Amino acid sequence: MKRALVHLGFGSLVAALLLLPLEASATQRKKVRIAPHAVKHVVAKKKLHQKVVHTKVVAAPKAPSFGQLAGLHGAQDALDLKSSVAFVVDQDTKEVLFSKNESAVLPIASITKLMTGVLVSEARLPMDETIEITQADVDTEKGSSSRLRVGTELSRGELLHLALMASENRAAHALGRTYPGGLQTFVSLMNNKARVLGMRDTQYVEPTGLSSRNQSSAKDLATLVNYAYSDPTLRELSTSTGYQVEVGNRTLQYNNTNRLVKNPAWDIGLQKTGYITEAGQCLVMQAKIAGRKLIMVFLDSAGKLSRIGDAERVRRWVESTPSLATRSAPLASREMDRRIVSN
Repeated sequence: MKRALVHLGFGSLVAALLLLPLEASATQRKKVRIAPHAVKHVVAKKKLHQKVVHTKVVAAPKAPSFGQLAGLHGAQDALDLKSSVAFVVDQDTKEVLFSKNESAVLPIASITKLMTGVLVSEARLPMDETIEITQADVDTEKGSSSRLRVGTELSRGELLHLALMASENRAAHALGRTYPGGLQTFVSLMNNKARVLGMRDTQYVEPTGLSSRNQSSAKDLATLVNYAYSDPTLRELSTSTGYQVEVGNRTLQYNNTNRLVKNPAWDIGLQKTGYITEAGQCLVMQAKIAGRKLIMVFLDSAGKLSRIGDAERVRRWVESTPSLATRSAPLASREMDRRIVSN
């Protein structure tokens, strides 16, 4: 009997022990269910004391242009132009209407391609001749990209069109590389042409403008624009609004880098844009304003659209100043640029 009682008591004890964890778990689960607000309060309290770290990405400062380094942007002018260099001259009379740091020698970026176009056009090379883009045409100066892949084949005429209208660097380089005598001969001829035209402040080291060693002054570039304007091919290609080329099974659409050629308020006969960091934003144009054929040069302009804004300021100034048709305005320099070659 005693054994049975002991056995029964031991079994009850084991059963009780086995039930204890289950009861404890149930109790814990019950506590969690009835106090969710307490958990939220604790989490919220922790968040209040949590340190929030904001990471601010700071862009590297933009390198200054040569004009900025030389302090040219400190020069004030009545038109409040954003270009540190500006020059406006009447193409027919050679009257200088506006000048600002016009003799400063600065990098000219892709304005270079205007001289490239002059040499290619005057050489009377076959414009339908096929030229292949090679690794030699890839930009190692600035690492710029191009949609003309190595192996692309286009005609000389197509490359000239893209170089003048869309400022295509590989197109311009290929034109110089395939010139009779090669690239070095071409660059030598660019410098010879500049000397013949009286461009004493000008030097070229390559045909694209990617090198900051391609340099000139506003006065010299006005001379170049005046000379290039005499070539109908350069006038047509540089002012073309858009152009398509077939490359393999692709059709590439190119547009003019100068938005003013699409503006009906402008009558532009020849133009070229340019930009590298060292040169700033650049623009040269021949345009008819208020009945006058004007040559305009803007170099080292600060801001992507500022060269366009400067051209608009000059146009409005000329159109709103009737006395410009008969005599020099107060802003104009009385010194005549005798180096501009007459057509």
